[in-house]
Amino acid sequence: MNFDADTEYDLNHIIAKPLFFGMTVNIVVPMALLFVCYYLTTHGTVPDKLGETRTVALYLFGLLAVGEAVFAIWWRGRLFGTPMIRSRESFESDFASEYARRCRPLFVVIASISLYGYLFFFLSGEFNDAVYFVVFSFLVFQMVRPRHGMVRKLIDRQLGLVKQGRFLTS
Repeated sequence: MNFDADTEYDLNHIIAKPLFFGMTVNIVVPMALLFVCYYLTTHGTVPDKLGETRTVALYLFGLLAVGEAVFAIWWRGRLFGTPMIRSRESFESDFASEYARRCRPLFVVIASISLYGYLFFFLSGEFNDAVYFVVFSFLVFQMVRPRHGMVRKLIDRQLGLVKQGRFLTS
């Protein structure tokens, strides 16, 4: 296709809303909760309720987090592989609103990875392990967050679907 997505469409506007939502859900909220965990660690004690099963629980939560990360990466491809445009005339506004709408649940799934860290913290009292889960969820967010190149490719794919006459029907 002979067009330049950077000049045809306002990519910054398209990316801004989902990116700010993702940053809030995947960075601001987890860090605030991590500060609560840190406060509890420094101003009291969170008892170790797991005892000898602590290591097994850590590995189990770790496997769940990795599984959820793989699911999020797979789901991103599935979410954006279907038509997102309602009509040719409203391509950019349809694309921007549908892109933001489809990013929200994806970013919430990624943010839920950090919940395993908080749960493990309240079960074991280990602050460092909670930090590992939060950092892992941040890294997964970095892998799927909106980028100009990805949005350009997605616009190309959606233009191809529009040319085929495939539109969003819901």
